[in-house]
Amino acid sequence: MAEHQVDAVVIGAGPGGYHAAIRLGQLGKKVVCVDRDEVGGVCLNWGCIPTKALLHVGEVIRHIDHAAAIGLNVKGYDIDRAAVAKFKTDVVNANVGGVKTLFKANAVEFVYGEASFKSPTEILVKKKDGGSDTFVAKHVVIATGSAPVDVKAWPRDGSTIVNSDDAVNIPKIPKNLLVIGGGVIGLEFATVYKRVGANVLVIEALPQILTGTDLEISKTLGRILKKQGIEIMLSTKVGKLEKSGATVKATFNGEGTAGKDETRTFDMVLVAVGRAPVTDSLNLGAAGLTTDERGFIATDAQMRTKTPTVFAIGDVTGQPLLAHRAMKQGVVAAEVIGGDASAAFDPIAVPNCVYTDPEVATAGLSEEEAKAKGYEVRIGKFPLAASGRARTMNESDGIIKLVGDAKTDLLLGMHIVAPQAESLIGEGVIALEMGATLEDIGLSIHPHPTLTEGIMDAAEAAHGKAIHIVNPKPKAPAGAAR
Repeated sequence: MAEHQVDAVVIGAGPGGYHAAIRLGQLGKKVVCVDRDEVGGVCLNWGCIPTKALLHVGEVIRHIDHAAAIGLNVKGYDIDRAAVAKFKTDVVNANVGGVKTLFKANAVEFVYGEASFKSPTEILVKKKDGGSDTFVAKHVVIATGSAPVDVKAWPRDGSTIVNSDDAVNIPKIPKNLLVIGGGVIGLEFATVYKRVGANVLVIEALPQILTGTDLEISKTLGRILKKQGIEIMLSTKVGKLEKSGATVKATFNGEGTAGKDETRTFDMVLVAVGRAPVTDSLNLGAAGLTTDERGFIATDAQMRTKTPTVFAIGDVTGQPLLAHRAMKQGVVAAEVIGGDASAAFDPIAVPNCVYTDPEVATAGLSEEEAKAKGYEVRIGKFPLAASGRARTMNESDGIIKLVGDAKTDLLLGMHIVAPQAESLIGEGVIALEMGATLEDIGLSIHPHPTLTEGIMDAAEAAHGKAIHIVNPKPKAPAGAAR
């Protein structure tokens, strides 16, 4: 067994891990990045990147289906499942190759293998070829991410009962698909498979899809998805899944079934009930670490664990489980290791995006969260149907909603259902970080015609100054004569 001396070992090569490793390399550190799978982790290989490639395919299909509305008569098309899968794989390979190139350019050594602690400063790596190495490191960064939660009562087989890792490989195009879970992952795959021809039912045990999202935004997306033909049942629970050959018989009960048991047969069932942190093989006790009851590792703002030389970033540190959160945390950890005592992860807001069609993007407090925190809220809304640019795109479903503090006029949250919402929300993040008011946003000249000017219109609507919509009448003060 070989022993190597390094400045840092990064365990995990996903978004957080590769950001930490590359930044450490930039800072002149001798760094090794270890992963039991491919460079890029879940995000590049099974999550963010491949799902967005598939969602783009679905978006193109939708545009073809509605081409006649703008004067284009498309005679017909075939969906080549293998070719779609190849497109997705090519996109993944290009991104993975890019990270490998950056590793090489920044002197980051990548090792395929299973990493575990022997002590806070010693990492044992069991390599795929059967050998093993020990790395003695001044610092260690845990960036092992998360994995889909598997439900024992619904055993996964990768073909008829699948998780998100399976679904992204398009094992087949089912005639009837059941999606268990109305969160981000469930809704994105519901969109993908609906576009390629499946009949889709989404069942969510809680009273709303995208639990925790602004309720009006959640309801708006739900209406749009139902209009697109995706069936959604809320406050409904799935009981039995019974496999019979190439089909699955599912029994469910709740609000969506009027309180009665209902049974349907599906060609594929996607279990999308959440993700759990991956720490099982790390031997954390040897590093003096434990996890909480949900499996997360506690850190401070500099991403240090209670063992000062060991850092943790990304999904293993708790909600929200987002790649861009992990990326920033990885850079912070690297800069702290590099000697920057001021580096810290302390964002005002972490944006969240859902790549349905249209997309959902949020940053900051929802209306419900703001009220729960004691704010008197001021709301500004702008419907996409009133946007000139949206009309030119033949889009009309969606809304831009701003949540502000009625006393200070500070922006508290921005919530968008629209095409390109994932890009539009960047303005909200900057505004929140800079402490912008609704008036600031409304006074800022936005280019016309664009979707982004809808943000300006929403801010103006909050003050009754919107030009492109009829302004809502101001509410009468409590107790005033009517």
